[in-house]
Amino acid sequence: MENQRLLLWLSFIFVLYLLYQAWVTDHRPAVATPAESPVPTTSAPPPPGELPPVPAAPGSTPAATAAPALALAATGERIHVRTDVLDVDIDTLGASLVRADLLHYPVHKGEAQLVRLLDETPATVFLIRSGVRAVGGGPEPTHQVVYQADAKEYVLAPGEETVDVALSWSDAGLVARTTYRFTRGSYAIHLEHEIENDTGAAWAGAGYIQLERRHAPAKRSRTSIDAYSFTGPVFYNGHKYHKFELDDLAEKPVNETLSAGWLASIQHHFLGAVIPDPARTSSYTSSVQGDVYTLSAIDAQPVSIDPGQRATFAETLFIGPKLQKQLKATARGLELTVDYGMLTLIAQPLFWVLQKLHGLTGNWGWAIVLVTVLIKAVFYKLSETSGRSMAKMRKLQPRMKALQERYRDDRQELSRKMMEMYKTEGANPMAGCLPILVQMPVFFALYWVLIESVEMRQAPFILWINDLSSRDPYFILPLLMGVTMFAQQKLNPAPPDPVQAKVMMIMPVVFTGLFAFFPAGLVLYWFVNNLLSILQQWRINTVVERGA
Repeated sequence: MENQRLLLWLSFIFVLYLLYQAWVTDHRPAVATPAESPVPTTSAPPPPGELPPVPAAPGSTPAATAAPALALAATGERIHVRTDVLDVDIDTLGASLVRADLLHYPVHKGEAQLVRLLDETPATVFLIRSGVRAVGGGPEPTHQVVYQADAKEYVLAPGEETVDVALSWSDAGLVARTTYRFTRGSYAIHLEHEIENDTGAAWAGAGYIQLERRHAPAKRSRTSIDAYSFTGPVFYNGHKYHKFELDDLAEKPVNETLSAGWLASIQHHFLGAVIPDPARTSSYTSSVQGDVYTLSAIDAQPVSIDPGQRATFAETLFIGPKLQKQLKATARGLELTVDYGMLTLIAQPLFWVLQKLHGLTGNWGWAIVLVTVLIKAVFYKLSETSGRSMAKMRKLQPRMKALQERYRDDRQELSRKMMEMYKTEGANPMAGCLPILVQMPVFFALYWVLIESVEMRQAPFILWINDLSSRDPYFILPLLMGVTMFAQQKLNPAPPDPVQAKVMMIMPVVFTGLFAFFPAGLVLYWFVNNLLSILQQWRINTVVERGA
């Protein structure tokens, strides 16, 4: 009976865990929109003559961080870029990325509206800016100057692997050429600032890149699970991955100098990341004003350029879905933005297996079915131990009830007689506990793999299941899962405690209601696992009843 009690507690803990996530999501501090609050934030359109500040150059005084005044006429134009995966706008004011639509990712399956990751709209602002700061004075090509572009429209033509978008600026003999390189099939963008010094004197500069975004966590709903995933700023220092709540980032800003790091803003399935050149040491900082956060990285060691010479400052951007293969190829540790939490060590191998199975089947639904079978096979012996214990306990139930009736007024003698019976029959009520406990981390890890992996977003299965990342539109799969849970209970011994027995009978109904609004991929996994458990337990019960 200990197995039943343990299963009940584990189920209860699982439900509490999901309820806790929902509670945290619902009780996050509300994000004020411009219509709700008259207090301006840094993401509102800048006043005439002002732009957001640039990060301080190494060795500069605090005054150097102030934004220089610009003439009202200093406005930019939009350069439109379209590749096979991205549709982007670049503002000639600062050569900044101000819009990015993901061409292969509609907001809702079957609809025309695309996921917009970068956006200059004040309510959802998300921008990436870059430039080079002058050290020791002189002209500087920051994101507050207006560039000139060779063209207003760039398209990745059929047969071409890359398209380069070039912008230029000059002042007092200092020439800056900024180039964005977009690659076919890739969400990584190479950014390069080439500085040519014709000022007649030595000039020193430090390249920088910054990301600014209004914090707007997804709201929980019956049709979306976006709110269960972390949304906000993250930082990788070359060794450890950090996620920040906005209040914590405001109290303790990022302030580190290192190489091989990066900064990003993530949400469910998507991210925007800035990766400085790992060959250089960068100073990473952050700031928060209202509900807007800014993450910046600037070269810690300025580069000196003699008259007539050139220097290049390079960074990498990643704007798109959390495709793990591309993330790993772009920067070390960037795949950690696929947030599997504490179970990453288990979840990453599980995803690798799922990916291989998808390569064989061409369908993520069948890959989930096969990985469920594989997990069941790996834990078969452990499950068999638990199953045999349950089968023996089920076989002994009539004798147990007789003992309970005979010694109902003597608990001590009842316990002694039951222990004697267990010893004689070779039954161990605790034998199944360890297998269940060992398997639970794997189940939770797979839960997060199915929720977090963008590869399964809007992926079809069969028949009426045309989106594994959304709920079953007709609730058929959750109902089937509930039926299998009920059938599974019938194969196991009923708890001797009437209260426990009633609770166990209610569990299939509770889980059916809970899973009704879960992604179909998760329900599919649970349904197949239940079917396999039923087959295994039925076989074990048959063998035990025959005395084998």
